[in-house]
Amino acid sequence: MRSLFVIISSFLVVAVQAQSEYKNVKLPENKDLSFFSPSEPSIAVSLTNPNEVVAGSILNNVYKSFDGGNTWDVATLKSTFGVYGDPAIIASPTGDFFFLHLADPEHGGWNSPHLLDNIVVQQLKNKDVKCNSNCWSNGVALGSHFPKDQDKQWACTSKDGKYVYVTWTEFDKYESKSKKHRSRILFSSLNVETSEVSSPIRLSDVEGGCLDDDNTVEGAVPAIGLNGEIYVTWAHKDKIYFNVSFDNGKTWLKKSRVIMQMPGGWNQEVRDVYRANGMPVLMSDWKSGALYLCWSDTRNGNIDIFCASSKDGGTTWGSPVRVNDDQTNREQFFPWLAVDQSTGNLYTVFYDRRNYEDARTDVYLATSTDGGLTWKNERISESPFTTQATGFLGDYNNISASQGTVRPIWTRMDKGTTSVWTAIIQK
Repeated sequence: MRSLFVIISSFLVVAVQAQSEYKNVKLPENKDLSFFSPSEPSIAVSLTNPNEVVAGSILNNVYKSFDGGNTWDVATLKSTFGVYGDPAIIASPTGDFFFLHLADPEHGGWNSPHLLDNIVVQQLKNKDVKCNSNCWSNGVALGSHFPKDQDKQWACTSKDGKYVYVTWTEFDKYESKSKKHRSRILFSSLNVETSEVSSPIRLSDVEGGCLDDDNTVEGAVPAIGLNGEIYVTWAHKDKIYFNVSFDNGKTWLKKSRVIMQMPGGWNQEVRDVYRANGMPVLMSDWKSGALYLCWSDTRNGNIDIFCASSKDGGTTWGSPVRVNDDQTNREQFFPWLAVDQSTGNLYTVFYDRRNYEDARTDVYLATSTDGGLTWKNERISESPFTTQATGFLGDYNNISASQGTVRPIWTRMDKGTTSVWTAIIQK
């Protein structure tokens, strides 16, 4: 009887541990839905009022919540420049939000010669957050260089909110197999008050190919330093590159530096997932000045999540710390990182298959309160889902944190159909 009791008790403990203590919320479906199912979600918690949360997903879905993410409104984002996916939403210290996306000015999709002409930045001012109509600005276009393609952007704001700093990949011709077609990392800044944009500056002295694979330079993410420095990282083949500007983005290091090895590269193979990447995510702590880098690679034989930090403005980096704490050889993938500027705590969200031998997938949150040295892992999805390679899971998930309000966002797949979810987490 005692042995049976121990077995049953152990089973119950495992079952309890497998459940999420956090409420999961499905973001509403858009009745004006395009032919794309929602994925590639991005989310931002207001830096002035954590009850205000804005999210987006492909192709042109925009969501707003005024109760910390418990309930949501959904609308279709519109711009004369077109809205064609890769949503990236950031919150400004002023309480504004910015929604960055790809362009389709002729609204012709893949049939349009001007698809991916620009990176578009649309603004939702603090005073308009609760506006019932579509109060986003029409947007400002960056990087137009026809017939080249502009793709995979991310952004951050200056510490005073007066500038938006944008980095992205320019392709001579997207998905071209020709060796004469190259890819490079570009940077532009947007003056929020005047809507003026700076001419694109090339950050990557090493160019890549155009097949949107490991040989492409991709995944550029900017972060603001303690004194307003602009730091940027990106991936190419099996390395992570770094550049920095000390003058508001006017000049940069002439030669970008390799700061981390990335065994297996950023284009990763995950069972029953159409495509997956482990591109680096760069974040900074505005109080300590620390830089944090998060990515995934296969140095241990399977895909794991890693984090490394720099305390000297990116000059030197600590050894990579494994974020996922499982003892299996199963997959963890699609990581994203957030820093709560009020506490300095770090939060990483990722897909995790530690509990299964098949394609069932959970969503995990890892928390560090000691600058990325140690991580506490928690399952935050209420139930697993099973991926199918015939469906598109997107290229990334996202997470945002402000004043103890932590909001991850991820894509779930059920029988090939995707939906977008968040979890209500207070730390």
